[in-house]
Amino acid sequence: MIELKFFTLEKLVIIPTYNEKENIESIIKAVMDLQEGFHVLIIDDGSPDGTANIVRSLFPQYPGQLFLEERKGKLGLGTAYIHGFKWSLERAYEYIFEMDADFSHNPKDLIRLHKACAEGAGVSVGSRYVKGGDIKNWPSNRIALSRGASFYTQLITWMRVKDPTAGFVCYRREVLEKINLNNIRFIGYAFQIEMKFTAWKLGFRITEVPITFVDRKLGHSKMNKGIIKEGILGVLQLKWHSLKSDYLSSVSR
Repeated sequence: MIELKFFTLEKLVIIPTYNEKENIESIIKAVMDLQEGFHVLIIDDGSPDGTANIVRSLFPQYPGQLFLEERKGKLGLGTAYIHGFKWSLERAYEYIFEMDADFSHNPKDLIRLHKACAEGAGVSVGSRYVKGGDIKNWPSNRIALSRGASFYTQLITWMRVKDPTAGFVCYRREVLEKINLNNIRFIGYAFQIEMKFTAWKLGFRITEVPITFVDRKLGHSKMNKGIIKEGILGVLQLKWHSLKSDYLSSVSR
């Protein structure tokens, strides 16, 4: 009798891109050079600078480790990650990571984020605002905006995460399986808050891992006034929605 064995794919790093030709090859190489079994999924929103073409050119170098999903036009950070989450669940990855393409997140910290989830956290967050965390090369007004957003989010939601807007995150598969991804509403600044808030309300433990966030050296920031506005109003909407009697059933599956 032949015994069939099913293997769980371990670690997938999702990197959304739009016009990241200066960074994309280097960030992929940095993740792969860790030699820790990470796979990389690039989700490109129709970058006119040829980002997707660069990714495709690297397929022969990383067979079975590097993947590309292309979308037409800028559809938003949140929808890119939701697309990646669903893609990863279909392929049974155990640990799913969010990371920027611009080296503001140090790829070496993926190992520590993975360790936190492997040791029991449902979600691990690369945090700028816990002891040991830091920010490099940001202007003072940008730091004040980020810190203010974090304090505002904690005050309104009561969620004890000191860096709720952080975009360097690891999720265990069971967390993403539990969240009704179709009901995640925000696509920009508030998306990161909504995902953490939903996981927290569903009872998963969130662990913050101190990181040093370094502002991008190449390319351009995607931050704009619309994203900030979504964050401010989105936090209030999240809190209001969470007070409804059907909240948990609407965010879980």
